[in-house]
Amino acid sequence: MTAIHWIGLGVSAALLIYLFFALMKPEKF
Repeated sequence: MTAIHWIGLGVSAALLIYLFFALMKPEKF
């Protein structure tokens, strides 16, 4: 796997986690 591939996975994971917490705690969005 290339570095770009890992960066892509990291960004995707970060966005999913951010959206998850945003939905769980909308007052902190």
